[in-house]
Amino acid sequence: MVTLSKFFKFLFLNLKEKNNLIGILIILSVFFFDRFSKIKAINLLTEQNNFFVNDFINLSLVWNTGIGFGLLSLETGITYNLISALIGLIILFLIYLLFISKIADKLLFALVVGGAFGNLYDRIVFFAVPDFIDIHYQNFHWFTFNIADIFISLGIIMLVLKDLILKK
Repeated sequence: MVTLSKFFKFLFLNLKEKNNLIGILIILSVFFFDRFSKIKAINLLTEQNNFFVNDFINLSLVWNTGIGFGLLSLETGITYNLISALIGLIILFLIYLLFISKIADKLLFALVVGGAFGNLYDRIVFFAVPDFIDIHYQNFHWFTFNIADIFISLGIIMLVLKDLILKK
């Protein structure tokens, strides 16, 4: 059985590899870009809840207590905390996958981890994730999302496409 101390020892030893450092830099870049965008959105949208960008995009602040795209929205409590802990474990597993993967996968896992870490940070600090990008066409609105969600989705889509296209 893998203990937490063995896992962190594995992570520390693998940080010395150059490609892993690039992955960590991508994670940090995505995380800080996400934090910056959320801080700006919260500051802008706290006083005025909607900001018209164009006919297809509005900025509208929504506090999401669920997981991706508002699924499983819950009040804070034991279920919320369990889901947050599960997200943290998944992030640790993705970091492990990042360290054992080839360079292309490292970059894609780093995008996913950076975004997931940004949303987990919000779940811990605010007990909800601020979503603010509202894409719509006439009366049809897509789920409101944030920059972290974009990186998570791009990373996952590119991992799937890479595996489908390069399938042996």
